Amino acid sequence: MDRRAELGAFLRSRRARLKPEDVGLSGFGSRRRVPGLRREELAQTAGVSVDYYVRFEQGRGENVSDSVIDAVATALRLTAAERAHLHDLARAVGGRPGAARTARPEVRAGVRRLLEALTDVPAYVVGRRTDILAWNGLYAELLTDLAALPADRRNTALLTFLDAGVRARYIDWETKARNVVAYLRMDHGRHPDDPAFDRLIAELSDGSAEFRRMWAAREVDERTHGTYRMRHPAVGELTVRYEGLRPAGDPETTLIAYTAEPGSPSEAALRRLARRTAPTGSPVG
Repeated sequence: MDRRAELGAFLRSRRARLKPEDVGLSGFGSRRRVPGLRREELAQTAGVSVDYYVRFEQGRGENVSDSVIDAVATALRLTAAERAHLHDLARAVGGRPGAARTARPEVRAGVRRLLEALTDVPAYVVGRRTDILAWNGLYAELLTDLAALPADRRNTALLTFLDAGVRARYIDWETKARNVVAYLRMDHGRHPDDPAFDRLIAELSDGSAEFRRMWAAREVDERTHGTYRMRHPAVGELTVRYEGLRPAGDPETTLIAYTAEPGSPSEAALRRLARRTAPTGSPVG
């Protein structure tokens, strides 16, 4: 990843979302060649000099303080995830990137036992680059036969964009796809020196115009919670809510569990799927 180019592109994309009146500014003229805040307008709002901000946006501010980054983030009205991403990008430009480790992390035995115990709840563990590291039988039944895939293809982004069968499981596929891209970009900002990231993004870009469009939007987000509408050939449509939980002491992984509204048709559908799951099924990865 070109750290300076990525930082500049992210800041420009966020400036383009705002208008002067959004931040209480006026008097800069009405003729505007490009949408969004100008650099001088953002600098004024953030309380820094124009030259200082220009150097920051161009990736020439290697020693920009956290307080200045936070001031710019506030001026841009960034979300918590976007603010964290901006700090990651600035840290990488400053020569303090994340570790370049590419190997898949090990999932603790206790986490695997927890997955196995969740017989009525589809659940899996996702790591860096949206790699699926472990899962239970019900999640595989809901999505696809993960055990039949090579380990390097057990990846949420690859399945979402390049696997037609998985894509068909999501009624609101566009929402799922945007979320996956936002998570992927968030991770990428934390690990700019991971070559496996670049290979994954290149494969997705080559294989999907929709991925290219979403990746260019530079949206970022954390895996926290949300809702998906899904379709399964055996039980029909169902609505599930996911919750993301990070195992203590393991910031590289997140456990994702899907639940349905108690007493709803979706909960009944999950129970029917659970009965289809082999009782000897266990998490693998």
